Amino acid sequence: MKLHEYQAKELFSRYGLPIPEGRLAKTPEKAMEHVGRKGFPIAIKAQVHAGGRGKTGGVLIASNMDDAYKAVHSIHGMTLISPQTGERGATVTKLLLEKGIDITRELYLSILPDPSTTSLLIIASAEGGMDIEEVAATQPEKIIQIQVDPRMGIQTYQGRRIAFALGLTRELCVPFLTLLTGLYQAVVENDLLLAEINPLVLTTDGEFCLLDAKAEVDSNALFRQKALAALYDSSEDDPLEREARKHGLNYIRLHGNIGTIVNGAGLAMASMDIIQQAGAEPANFLDVGAGPTKV
Repeated sequence: MKLHEYQAKELFSRYGLPIPEGRLAKTPEKAMEHVGRKGFPIAIKAQVHAGGRGKTGGVLIASNMDDAYKAVHSIHGMTLISPQTGERGATVTKLLLEKGIDITRELYLSILPDPSTTSLLIIASAEGGMDIEEVAATQPEKIIQIQVDPRMGIQTYQGRRIAFALGLTRELCVPFLTLLTGLYQAVVENDLLLAEINPLVLTTDGEFCLLDAKAEVDSNALFRQKALAALYDSSEDDPLEREARKHGLNYIRLHGNIGTIVNGAGLAMASMDIIQQAGAEPANFLDVGAGPTKV
């Protein structure tokens, strides 16, 4: 289950991670009220479960009331289309308004489970603010990866190794280690499949701040993460996926034209492999559950 940016930031802030001063608005009128209180510059940010918002007009910076008015009314209600949303796009009904901050550096930091090594993988890069996939493809030497044994937890030497690889000064190592430890605790205690900060910025005052944040909760752990489960936003789901969930079905829309109805996830995956090997594309993943009854 994905969290919105404002939800992820609120969660991370409970672990001592610094976030910009901001407010959520669900209408343009409320957004403009917040603009009047925050001052300028101010960032107006679409709240949808998709990356690449800045590249598609979903994040704008305003330096006066006229710019803010245009930005708010441009973003609220728009259909934001990015690689994550597909052609259907996502309708923006919520805005996050954040006070502008002066930035000197942008970094990348994330933590996610690595099933292949049964560890938690920390990924960091000095190239924050960019698509991490692009950095990995074109400048792999700038990607830092550290595996953490969950039985031991993150160790100080691992944090120092990341800090020095990012080119941080000795004075910044302590606050960075505090931030990294807090992020790690957030992942472990909340059953997160992903915690990503991109960018993690260093301000002109020499302080770290989470300019953007993503979090994804393991849906299989929601039974023990009831507070996070309550944050679920069904409006972000594909309508067919939302309807399937009501009936206890595992359905994921894909981009092909051959539909599948299969009992058991393994057979469903095998069926999609066969379709692709034949040169076609599956239209969906649909697991109706194992143990079907006779008809």
